[in-house]
Formats: sequence, C-alpha cells, structure tokens
Amino acid sequence: MSRTLRRAAAIALLALAALPAAAQYPSKPIRIIVPFPAGSATSTVARILAVPLAQALGQPVIVEDKPGADGAIAGEQVAKSAPDGYTLLMATNSPLAAVPLLRKNPPYDPVADFTPISFVGRYTFYLVVHADVPVKTLPELLDYARANPDKLNYATGNTTGILSIGQLLAFGGAKMVHVPYKGEPPAITDMVGGRVQVMFASSTTSLPFVRDGKLRALATTNAKRTVQLPDVPTMAEAGMPRFSIGSWAALFGPAKMPKAVLDRLNHEVNAAMKRPEVREQFERQAFEFAGSTPDELGVFLKDQLEVWGRTIRESGIKPE
Repeated sequence: MSRTLRRAAAIALLALAALPAAAQYPSKPIRIIVPFPAGSATSTVARILAVPLAQALGQPVIVEDKPGADGAIAGEQVAKSAPDGYTLLMATNSPLAAVPLLRKNPPYDPVADFTPISFVGRYTFYLVVHADVPVKTLPELLDYARANPDKLNYATGNTTGILSIGQLLAFGGAKMVHVPYKGEPPAITDMVGGRVQVMFASSTTSLPFVRDGKLRALATTNAKRTVQLPDVPTMAEAGMPRFSIGSWAALFGPAKMPKAVLDRLNHEVNAAMKRPEVREQFERQAFEFAGSTPDELGVFLKDQLEVWGRTIRESGIKPE
C-alpha cells in the first residue's frame, strides 16, 4: 500500500510540476511593443487598449515604442521573445506584411514566427498637402506634380505611406522627391513647417493640423468618407478607383504561445473594445475598431500578404 501511495504521490507531483505557467498568468507586467514612435497612431491605439487590459488582467501593461526599420526592429524583438504572453506586438501591416515582402532576407516569417491574438481595427489615412501647395483636389495635385516634376517633396513615416505614394505616382504618372522618416510624428512636424509638402498620414497625426488650416486633406484611403472630414472624398471618388492600400492594427505574440494564455488575452482584448470609454477614445482617433478570434486573424494575415504582394508588384517597388 505504501508503495502505491508513494507512486500516486510521485505522479501527483509530476502533474503539478507539469502545470503550465499559463495557470498563473499573468503574474508580472506585460509589455506591448509598438513599431513606431510615441505620438504615432499605433502607439496611441496601444495606450488606449493598455488601460482596460491592465485592469482586467491585474498587472501593469506597459507600452514600449521601438521605432525603426519599418517596424522590423519591434517585430524581431517579439519574434525572439519567450512565448509566455509577457511580450506582445501591436502589429500593423508594416512589420507583418510589408517588411517580409520588401526585403530579400526578412528577419522573421510573419506566419511561422508569431501567434495571432486578436484583430484590433483599421486606421483612417488621409492624403494631405501643405496649405501653401496650390491644389485643392487629387487631380490638381497630379497635374501640378506632372507639370513640376520633383518639385514637391513627399514624406513617409511607415510602409502604408510608402506604398500609398508609390501607387499614387505609378497610377498618376507623376514624380516627387521621397523624404523618409522613422515615424509619422517627425514627418508631420516637417509637413507643418513646409519642409515636405505631401504625405499619406493617419488621422491621429493629421486631423489637428487639417482643422487648423495648416494642412489640406485631398482624399481618404477609407472605403467611405469619414465622419471627421465628411467633405473629403475617398480615393475612388477623387479619381483613383484602383487604389488598394489600407492600414490595420492587430495584437500578436511570439510563436507557440500556450493556448490558455492566448485564450485569456483574446477574451480580454475583445472585452476591452466593448467598453464605452474605449470605444469613445477610438472613435476620436477615427480608428475603426473590431476584434476577432485568433484563427480569424491568422486567415486575415495570410490574405493581407497576398494583397500587399500584389500592390508592391503593381507599384513597381523591388525588394531590397
């Protein structure tokens, strides 16, 4: 009998030792790594979401901005982190769609090296020009750029901006000078100062200056006109129906996260987006929030890789 008891006790101890850390998750602060600088649309979205997540999970949720390399620095950091749910990526199309397609030797595989947690939403982008540029519509901008090749400087702070301008110039047959930035905040500062004149910018960074009259919005990349600027047409309405770039945000972790951790995070993210104060903050940013299951996000990512791959080819951009 004692042998049986000892064996049962040993089995019980092994079972306890085998319990995944997920059973105690979370037991320490969680980090959300953002691939763009503070003040960017993605950093703002992450910070809005971090507050209700921290309340629900009972641990601090810290947002860390790690800009650079079109999001690859942040993406690589998360891909190489322990899959324990304590290091997450507030991903966009930049690190998980554009970087893998624009580099001959990308630092990670967007599908194999990450665990999809939940879709978060879509950004609103506007094509904006400095108030001194003598155009009021998208056709007028293209006419001006064609008549004055390389006279206008265009800023980009992310791959959405790069590919959006790429499509615009390819379809419109115009030439402008590219001035790249590590993120939207420094780019929009130079836009307002007149050092660059054209940019596809998120509503988070551009709306205040459009409303102040320092920038002029010519079109939105959204499928429909926005509540914030209802007089601004869509790209299709402005004469560019083939335009296909859209920008999104979603939460990912490293590959092979425990299912219990994944399920907990997915539940809390989707619950947070239903809270009235969170919805109100997202709406002020013109951010179209929407959750998902992990599987739905995984399918979405694969679809986006196909869409962005096609867009890159159509824009004539070659991987470097």
